[in-house]
Amino acid sequence: MKVDKNSSGSKRSLMNKKMEADLVVVGGGLSGVCCAITAAREGCKVVLVQDRPVLGGNSSSEVRLWVLGATSHMGNNNRWAREGGVIDEILVENTYRNPEGNAVILDMLLLDKVIGEPNITLLLNTAVYDVEKSSADTISSVKAFCSQNQTEYLLSAPLFCDASGDGVVGFLSGAAFRMGAESKEEFGEQFAPTQEYGELLGHTLYFYSKDTGRPVNFVPPAFALKDITQIPRFKSFNAQEFGCKLWWIEYGGRLDTVHDTEQIKWELWKVVYGVWNYIKNSGEFPEAANLTLEWVGTIPGKRESRRFEGDYMLIQQDIVEQRTHEDAVAFGGWSIDLHPADGVFSEKPGCNQWHAKGIYQIPYRCLYSRNIGNLFLGGRIISASHVAFGSTRVMATAAYASQAVGMAAALCKEENLLPADIIQKGRIGTLQQRLQQTGQFIPGLVLADNADKVQLAHIEASSELVLEELPEEGFLKPLTFSLAQMIPLEAGQVEPFIVHVQSETNTQLEVGLRISSKPGNHTPDITLAQQVLDIQPGRNCLQIAFDAVMEQPGYAFLTIMKNPLVQLHHTRKRVTGILSVFNTINKAVSNYGKQTPPEDIGMDTFEFWCPQRRPEGHNIAFKYPAGLNAFAADNIRNGIDRPTDHPNAWVADWRDPNPRLSISWEEPKTISRIDLFFDADYDHPMESVLMHHPESVMPFCVRNYRIKDGAGHVLAVVEGNYRTHNVVRLEKPVVAEKLIIELEHPSPEVPAALFALRCY
Repeated sequence: MKVDKNSSGSKRSLMNKKMEADLVVVGGGLSGVCCAITAAREGCKVVLVQDRPVLGGNSSSEVRLWVLGATSHMGNNNRWAREGGVIDEILVENTYRNPEGNAVILDMLLLDKVIGEPNITLLLNTAVYDVEKSSADTISSVKAFCSQNQTEYLLSAPLFCDASGDGVVGFLSGAAFRMGAESKEEFGEQFAPTQEYGELLGHTLYFYSKDTGRPVNFVPPAFALKDITQIPRFKSFNAQEFGCKLWWIEYGGRLDTVHDTEQIKWELWKVVYGVWNYIKNSGEFPEAANLTLEWVGTIPGKRESRRFEGDYMLIQQDIVEQRTHEDAVAFGGWSIDLHPADGVFSEKPGCNQWHAKGIYQIPYRCLYSRNIGNLFLGGRIISASHVAFGSTRVMATAAYASQAVGMAAALCKEENLLPADIIQKGRIGTLQQRLQQTGQFIPGLVLADNADKVQLAHIEASSELVLEELPEEGFLKPLTFSLAQMIPLEAGQVEPFIVHVQSETNTQLEVGLRISSKPGNHTPDITLAQQVLDIQPGRNCLQIAFDAVMEQPGYAFLTIMKNPLVQLHHTRKRVTGILSVFNTINKAVSNYGKQTPPEDIGMDTFEFWCPQRRPEGHNIAFKYPAGLNAFAADNIRNGIDRPTDHPNAWVADWRDPNPRLSISWEEPKTISRIDLFFDADYDHPMESVLMHHPESVMPFCVRNYRIKDGAGHVLAVVEGNYRTHNVVRLEKPVVAEKLIIELEHPSPEVPAALFALRCY
């Protein structure tokens, strides 16, 4: 029993704790989490401060928005564009444990990841409210308060990362920031909105419904919106949509999205309960009789508030023109996605999504404050114009850039640098290399890893796939949509293809060969050749010879235009780096088959050719007698760990009963760690919540493998792998002249593949 003998009534103080770290990360959304994990794994002592009871921010069970980035629901032309590194690790793990998309399981996974890092101290339910500075441009500490344990914290560090969403540390410290839309004139952005269109993106609250199996009544609260016609899109309501499919229940773009958040939340609650009242009690939705309102968000999902200024500000032209930056450390690829400021009450469409032809670089100069010397910027507050922010704000992109912050913080610690010093003292190459080593793909860059002993090794493989055909299996599909087979070709004359189709009548079929106008893109906007073929009743063997030359290696698109009278032979075989795409519609991301923007907004016109989700999306059965020699073993050290303009993988022949690689050196090498990068399908968006995924392990991923030395001693056995990046740390370093990697094919339909093997 504790008795307080102070009966004088004098003022007491709350408990106060002081903590010191190498890096304090404020904000426990995905950006803060990925930043903290990255820095911690590189040796930084990190304090991660989160003002909510769970991690994940907008992806958590408190908000329940799915995680997306450059893949854009597979609705754009950004192939193999899912973000790498820690955010990939999280999404792959979530898909394995949680293919049903349960947000509570994602909460659990994120907590598991963070507390599993011994260098991270996690403070939940702890809000930063003040900043102390040692000079005008230097933060010395932040003050925070935890409502659950009535404790004040003083957190000191040489480096800080603000990943709080609203930029509380940046704001309190005096970091330069902006709020609202820039004019067209400031950066020459043609898509900069007019004042009438709005200045900010609003907040959203989601709700979930559940079928109880029996009729359920709903009595709305008095504050629920009564006049549903105030919501222009009320006529399109349905009883099936819930969760983040209701992203358009948005409000607050004309208010202060920081200080008016509680007011905005109440307005959204009015809308949510008014919408549900309309669905349950209007009589327009008899299918909703057994539905109950299972969950309503209690904090809004925020889109936009403050944006902070770095040494560079990303703008529309960087995204659309895919400009290159010497200090690129990450990439984006979501559309430029701006919303009307009146949100759910606007007569305008809920969003205007305009896509670029490919992914774009994000420079390091956007990731630190231009006037507070030890402040990194993480998440959606990075240095970008309002228009560019329309793309960079999404969670996977924001987390990906924040991983670069975590790595930069580690470099700063090791070399006693400030964030801007990495640029000013010529250390950006080191930062880029260390990011690439951990799986952070940076478009246009190739990893040159001098520490990797595989770079000087002799590599032999038991087999290398030379793809002469994807075989027929009696598997026919009607040509309901135009489709294309993406095929990696070498420079030179394009050799003939053979495909087989069937028809019940005389008709014609238009075929063509297309490429992308920019290397590394996958928008087929240049037609090299096309022809029209006559189709007879029955089986037709089409020998397609194009008078076409590939000026440089890259993906070509063998296009076959839709004709429902024709059936095309497909195959169930799948191969790393080989993909079929379709000219279809995905309204969720404003994909209507072709992007045709107004002439005055600075966006490109082009067609969308996108994959279908498995179990669909089968490859065309085709023959290429000349053979596609794109899967050599030497690809495992080419410095690119995903398909770009080539598959960039070693792929074994699927007839090889025991695929294996032999890595040998003229002189013995001491090896303590082996990194392997497998194909966990960078084309799958892996939305984290709500959506169900057809598999928990990607079909291309090698599940089982063994590592031996040259004498046959087993160094490692891995079974049941599903991860992209495997790090094998040997119990004791070995001295060997040879390593042998034995892999099993993932399935009879998919040959074993490996993007990279590195030895240290």
